[in-house]
Amino acid sequence: MDNNFEMVAKTLFGFEPILAKELRNLGAMNIKEGVRNVQFTGDKGFMYKANLCLRTAIKILKPFKSFRISSEEDLYNEIKKIAWEDFMNVNDTLAIDATVHSEQFTHSKYIAQKTKDAVVDRFREKFGSRPDVDLDFPTLRINIHIEHNYCNVSLDSSGQSLHKRGYKTATNIAPINEVLAAGMLLFSGWDGQSDFMDPMCGSGTILIEAAMIACNIPPNLNRKEFAFEKWKDWDVDLFEKVEESVLKKVREFHFTITGYDKAPSAVTKAIDNVENANLAEFIQVKQQNFFESTKTSERHLHMVFNPPYGERLDIDMPVFYKEIGDTLKQSYPDTAAWFITSNLEAIKHVGLRPSRKIKMFNGALESKLLKYDIYAGTKKLHKLRDQEEG
Repeated sequence: MDNNFEMVAKTLFGFEPILAKELRNLGAMNIKEGVRNVQFTGDKGFMYKANLCLRTAIKILKPFKSFRISSEEDLYNEIKKIAWEDFMNVNDTLAIDATVHSEQFTHSKYIAQKTKDAVVDRFREKFGSRPDVDLDFPTLRINIHIEHNYCNVSLDSSGQSLHKRGYKTATNIAPINEVLAAGMLLFSGWDGQSDFMDPMCGSGTILIEAAMIACNIPPNLNRKEFAFEKWKDWDVDLFEKVEESVLKKVREFHFTITGYDKAPSAVTKAIDNVENANLAEFIQVKQQNFFESTKTSERHLHMVFNPPYGERLDIDMPVFYKEIGDTLKQSYPDTAAWFITSNLEAIKHVGLRPSRKIKMFNGALESKLLKYDIYAGTKKLHKLRDQEEG
């Protein structure tokens, strides 16, 4: 138990409950939901596991120092007191990320600069030389979070954002973030126990995340590198044990995952990305206009997609969204259809009443994840059948 320490998993706004659930399922302790983050405790092996397995986390931070500050000078002095030589050598590289929520400290870039000055000045005074800055692949990535007059210093164990899974080499005009895609799928209740479809699949992100959830494949298995691999206490044997144990939990999938896109270029990109993720045996991608398609099986279908919003693509939105509703009603019986949109005006043209609305953000765009239940037969008939079965 002595080897446990506090960690913070950062996430997207609104994703805190599903990230907390993911952490519970992985075996984290002392889970506390914050805003865009979830705190938890675990040991070094669990830190490795969290980076490998969490679908809705953007970063896993390891906080190790907190203090009050009332000026930039305070920040500089407190940072300079820290024995950074315990974490890195003089010929290593560093990067600083700063987040600031404070009336007094308003410029995150200036805070990052001041922190960097304190670290390198300590090295220069102690060793006559200093580490360089490398913003892309540093030996040590330091995270500074200032809330009012309170400063938290953490080590970033992830490095590049965890949405960069390592399978995506090709994207289309409006790609969806992998963490957002995974969160949409988890909110939709997708568990791999039915057929799945993304009728506007673009470069295939939702399809790939859906297959990984269905098969319980760790989302970051294809990543080239995590930041903790450059730490002084990096334990490759422990990491390999963790990797081996999570791979033992991969499960079989007995249904179909299908993606449609009407653009041949998107289909080519999606197929490439599916192959990069080693998921070609589970996912089929076809060039097909959804509005000219029909459901190909009598089994229940789970559908999640990211239609164009009109932000970057020139489309007649009212007509487009009406076609979504018409296609679902006429051609997709027994389907749970979920899609995300920031075009809240266009939703009115779907012609169906959503049974659920979940607020989330796609980048900076406030959006809604909507669920439409398309019944086999009429809704009234479906309710009568439910009553009879009940």
